[in-house]
Amino acid sequence: MTDLKTDAPGFLLENTAKRMKQYFQQQLQEAEAGITVDQWVVLQVLSAHRGISQFEIAQATQKDPPTITRIIDLLCRKQLTKRVTAPDDRRKFIVQLTALGEQKIADTWPVIEKSRQHAWRGISEKDIDQLKQLLMGIHNNLSTTDNP
Repeated sequence: MTDLKTDAPGFLLENTAKRMKQYFQQQLQEAEAGITVDQWVVLQVLSAHRGISQFEIAQATQKDPPTITRIIDLLCRKQLTKRVTAPDDRRKFIVQLTALGEQKIADTWPVIEKSRQHAWRGISEKDIDQLKQLLMGIHNNLSTTDNP
């Protein structure tokens, strides 16, 4: 059997991302937040960028449009978001937070912040900044149109 390289950077990156998502989901469930991590990410994007399209949400979250549609459908059923016809194009919808959505963000923020503090425990701000720079470098390398 081939020796599996579990310390390979790509494996560590994917494994850590999955573990973080699992941990955050567990914390949201224990807090009875009533939303998933993916729903939180969409709410957070909507909070930062008021009134954007589903396509823009998909781009901002790196999720495919059908996945975003399902998430927004769920958030609309929970009355946390609403779709509004775009003023410049009646065929296009803008997604907005509702007052209940704003409240959900405020109520959930302490759970997210506590989870982030736990995840980053023992890691200096300098190391976190360096990690962000490294990850952005990898992301940018993979986002360019030129091939090696």
